[in-house]
Amino acid sequence: MTPSDRVQSDVANCLAVDLGAGSGRIVLGEIAGGCWKLEEVARFRTPTRTDAGTGYQCWDTDETLAQIEKNVRNVRSKKSPASIGVDSWGVDYVLLDQDLEMVGVPVCYRDKRTTGVMESLCDRLSREHIYGRTGIQFLSFNTLYQLAACVQQQPEWIERAKHFLMIPDYLHFRLSGVISNEYTNATTTQLCGLDGEWDTSLMKSIGLSGSLMRSPVPAGTVLGEGQGTAKGLKVIAPATHDTGSAVAGTPLENTDEAYISSGTWSLMGIESESSIATPDALRMNFTNEGGIERRFRILKNIMGMWPIQRVCEEQNISDFGQVIEDSVREKPWRSIIDVNDSEFLNPTSMTRTIHEHCRRSDQPIPETLGQIARCVFDSLALSYRTVKNQLESLRGRELKRIRIVGGGCQNKLLNQLCADACELPVTAGPVEASALGNLSAQMIALGVIENLSAARALICSSFEMHEYYPQSAVPIDVLARFDELLAMKELKGETCA
Repeated sequence: MTPSDRVQSDVANCLAVDLGAGSGRIVLGEIAGGCWKLEEVARFRTPTRTDAGTGYQCWDTDETLAQIEKNVRNVRSKKSPASIGVDSWGVDYVLLDQDLEMVGVPVCYRDKRTTGVMESLCDRLSREHIYGRTGIQFLSFNTLYQLAACVQQQPEWIERAKHFLMIPDYLHFRLSGVISNEYTNATTTQLCGLDGEWDTSLMKSIGLSGSLMRSPVPAGTVLGEGQGTAKGLKVIAPATHDTGSAVAGTPLENTDEAYISSGTWSLMGIESESSIATPDALRMNFTNEGGIERRFRILKNIMGMWPIQRVCEEQNISDFGQVIEDSVREKPWRSIIDVNDSEFLNPTSMTRTIHEHCRRSDQPIPETLGQIARCVFDSLALSYRTVKNQLESLRGRELKRIRIVGGGCQNKLLNQLCADACELPVTAGPVEASALGNLSAQMIALGVIENLSAARALICSSFEMHEYYPQSAVPIDVLARFDELLAMKELKGETCA
């Protein structure tokens, strides 16, 4: 059976709203002639603001919604999409009161309000207890710790709140009037059990009522008919966590392939029919996030392009392609950093923080932008190698290939470094994996595509992929130096991420 045999129609158009922490875009997708045709109809910077009352860094969800509505109107003046669905980053949320008005503000995960909260809660409940119930990695900004911070710092918000919605849930509510919690994003909270339902015991432990949440609906659920600008469209919840959509949009061919969704974050892992929430997985800090068709994404968060994005922002550099070209000419493995060190999460100056990190570890200071970029790319490749080795240990057998998708898969240098460091072939593409995963879930819900396997086969036949093979081994002394950096973090008491 060919991919086109499993596509029931080629007339449907769908709109994917794909929101990243840095930028959002709206993509119109249709299947024509047995292939995907994509059109980016809008791209905009994801709006943030500082809340005057609390000083919190927060998301401007009203402006985001205005961008969506404006561009939906523009698209509908020319096309007739059948549906719309939103995906975004995980962990962040909106609270609504009994009148369905927003309570407080949607705080950004990079805000410092959760400082020390994870450690305090884990001292009280234990990491083993929390991980055994949720299988989710420990990150200081997980929703569990954000809500615990809210209970402590803004208890009046919790008292007024009647509904809890993740960011895409909230935007779906504004587009359709339907309140829902979608499964893949619910699992990022560290409040959802491995059975796919909210863990009321954990909620009570931080002073929350389980009545705030709705039972999670699976990716691909038709929430209802649109209202306002979206009237006449079906509002469909895709895998609303952008990584869940990106993995759905990755043309994995077998269980011996790993994926890297490469962007601001690098999310590296495998897809599994069952969770891996063992003591070793806890020790290595792997997560068991939900996927489409109730699969599990066994993965780790790696800081990704964020450090070099921040450096470029600080130096007013917009030509990222030139940055990569400059880094190719720099000496490899000259300076390396642990990109997952918490000091890189949201420093005042990323450039100074990288300098200080190298100075403390007695390495040459990367001065030029090309040197800094090479430092970040080399360090990311070494992080990929570490996670690859850990995945093989957890699953008990070797991986055969790594598939890199997302915007970062256009970085040819990093793709080759990944192949070299991981000693595996790498397939790069498609770039638009998260939008494709979003659109695929909508098409499956509409009955246009049969299932996830058919969607992936269609993606594979629609887009060109690029292959990279190991060429140069990483020097032994570089591997030893990187291991020392990871050991230093463990001595500081940070969980290995």
